[in-house]
Amino acid sequence: MNYQREYNYRENHSADKKEQGLSKNKRYKKLSGVCAGIAKHYCFPRLGVRIATVSVFLLFPMAVAIAYLLATIILPNTEY
Repeated sequence: MNYQREYNYRENHSADKKEQGLSKNKRYKKLSGVCAGIAKHYCFPRLGVRIATVSVFLLFPMAVAIAYLLATIILPNTEY
């Protein structure tokens, strides 16, 4: 039984390595999926990343708007 657990862990772990890069998440997107992709990549809650993005946007609107637009253009789309 320990062998089966270890085998499943390695199999799941290697599947995670294939999708290691940062990308937009089409499944949980609100605008373009950037916040959902960041949350998935760094294992943060999606709502927390969205609240942080809006909070920082209120402090630095131009910088966040440019960064978000660049991320929307540059990051590839994936569905987790």
